[in-house]
Amino acid sequence: MLKFARYQRAVGGFQVLQQEETSTFAVRMEKLLERVEYRRADTQEDREAIFRLRYEAYAREGTIASNASGLFTDSGDDTPNAWLFGVYIDGVMASSIRLHLASRPEHYLPVTESFGDIVGPRLQAGEILLDATRHCSRFEFTRAYPLLPYLTMRPGFIAEDYFGIDFITGTCRAEYQPAFRRMYGAVAWTAPRPYPPLTRPHVLMGYDCKAKWRATRERYPFLRSRPEEQVRLFGQSSNPDAAFQAELTAARLARLPEGRQHSTTCAA
Repeated sequence: MLKFARYQRAVGGFQVLQQEETSTFAVRMEKLLERVEYRRADTQEDREAIFRLRYEAYAREGTIASNASGLFTDSGDDTPNAWLFGVYIDGVMASSIRLHLASRPEHYLPVTESFGDIVGPRLQAGEILLDATRHCSRFEFTRAYPLLPYLTMRPGFIAEDYFGIDFITGTCRAEYQPAFRRMYGAVAWTAPRPYPPLTRPHVLMGYDCKAKWRATRERYPFLRSRPEEQVRLFGQSSNPDAAFQAELTAARLARLPEGRQHSTTCAA
């Protein structure tokens, strides 16, 4: 549901999947996962590396204005409900993604400014939303690994299992919608709207976790995760806050379906 560094690579990755047997695809992804490390940005060094990668990717696409720092960051990177991840292949950062988790309207979500009329009522009704933003890839890795978007989005599905999330949301330019719809069954919740600081209008898309959970993991078994990986990535946020963490833990234990708990014992 997020934006890829290049739309052509997203479509190309999906076509690779369509042309392969499911078992062959799963083997390829499992082999690649052996070389992948998901690193939550807990240090300033890791954060700046992500901000630099973001800037390079977004500037290359012409979706942000240039700046002298060579970094792309915003206030959402500093909230207690933010998770910033670098995806490393053979020890080199290949891509990055940012996730925000909200269980009530007071929790910050990047999409609220442009799409508050859509997500606000859902949070008010008690839904738990995970908003995925700032998906970006290093250019040479995007070319070398057409399936990199699947790996980059994987933390969102790990969070889905850990927290018992209702919907994963993300924004994309209008022309990217078909790729996300084919890959995960995400649907557009809005028409394109302005989405600052990005310079082009974006659509808000939603992935129904409860409706799509089983089919998605049958199709993409590499999205499954073990409890220890879930805790390692989501046991705390990138900006730990004791009060928020306690609230989130209570919400998770109250809402996590029993079936999800059993499923997470599969190999990552």
